[in-house]
Amino acid sequence: MASTSRTPTRRGRGRGRGGRGDGSSSLPPPPSTLPLIIEEFFIVVYEDPLVKKALPKKFADYLDGQEPAKVYLRAADCGPRLWTVEVLFDGQGRMYLDKGWENFAIAHGVDFGCFVHFKYEGDDVLTVKVFDGTMCRKYYYSDDEDNDDESDDDVKPCIHHL
Repeated sequence: MASTSRTPTRRGRGRGRGGRGDGSSSLPPPPSTLPLIIEEFFIVVYEDPLVKKALPKKFADYLDGQEPAKVYLRAADCGPRLWTVEVLFDGQGRMYLDKGWENFAIAHGVDFGCFVHFKYEGDDVLTVKVFDGTMCRKYYYSDDEDNDDESDDDVKPCIHHL
């Protein structure tokens, strides 16, 4: 009969619980010393989906000193088209998506109760994912060729598919 007692084996010195064994800490720096990086955020549409939308103050703070007059929205999974949207700042640290948002919202089915996820890609580009009121993502694809001659006033919706 084999013995049921086990002799503990060592797998390396000083590696337990994240230590490096050299006396240095592997803990991340405290939050106050980390750089402020806001790459992703969301808004929930509780009011008219076609009027200007406030973005989180923390994102506006992140852009402090380099506030763009426009941003470019790219719908995830909807081709390479960029939607130009003017940006307003209210002087109290709030940032709003304004002219151009309505066209984007119509084309991508943004409605009451939608959850809209944004990812900042740099160069004033935000990739957008829209989730419906059941919190399921809306998937789209573009049926147009990336036509640079189209104006933003020509609202051509992406086509929803499951």
